[in-house]
Amino acid sequence: MHPNYFAVFREFARNSLVREMTFRGNFLLDCVSSLSWVFMQLGLYLVIFEHTDQLGSGTGWGRWPFFVFLATTLFVNSLVQFFFMTNMEELSDLIRTGNLDFALLKPIDTQFLLSLRKFEWSSLANLVFAAILLAVSLGHLDFRPTPLQGVLYVVYILCGVALLYSLMVALGSISVWLGRNESLYDFWFYITNFSRYPMEIYEGPFGTPLRLAFTFAIPILLVANVPARLLAWPLESQDWRLAGYALAASLVALVASRKLFYKALGAYRSASS
Repeated sequence: MHPNYFAVFREFARNSLVREMTFRGNFLLDCVSSLSWVFMQLGLYLVIFEHTDQLGSGTGWGRWPFFVFLATTLFVNSLVQFFFMTNMEELSDLIRTGNLDFALLKPIDTQFLLSLRKFEWSSLANLVFAAILLAVSLGHLDFRPTPLQGVLYVVYILCGVALLYSLMVALGSISVWLGRNESLYDFWFYITNFSRYPMEIYEGPFGTPLRLAFTFAIPILLVANVPARLLAWPLESQDWRLAGYALAASLVALVASRKLFYKALGAYRSASS
């Protein structure tokens, strides 16, 4: 009998919410902490735009288009944190302690189970803030995005989530061979910092190699740049080659990370071995 994955997903969400509400004070503190970090980011960019019209010369990222970009970054990161971050952080500990054995015994897809066991509900505070920031920013643009742009925006938000999730799965899978991978998760935070800025600012002898590396080798720059462009700029000004590449890269990343995950499980030695 095959498991009902939607029912399992719903039960994971419900159990996580019950666990969060058991410690309401901690939940509220996490929400406030996340929002404080977001407000500090927003405050920094407000100060920057008091002194310049664009983030980078001739990039096209003025105040309100850039705030669309910032809201997009918050959307993607909040969704990744809500669904996957806690689970992927715990994967190396499951491998090291041998508790991965219990997951392997469950009659359900192992990657699904390990990716979605816990939901981080407090991250939705950032999601709500991102929605407000996006609505305000769209109201200040010089044009009105079309319904098609809205649909494409959602599609490419999901592509960005897929790219970050695939990277997390790949880093977590490497724990099978390394035992512990705290340094790899440090690597995750270092390289994802590049996705928080428009790719147009990476120019010059140092910036151009970084842009190429994080667009084609590790496509982190596609995570927020593509969906933000699709909403902040008119359709006729879009680089559809980049959009097509982002879609292909997200599909390839999902498949490759899944293959690596199950190759890692094949090399895993249980606690009883």
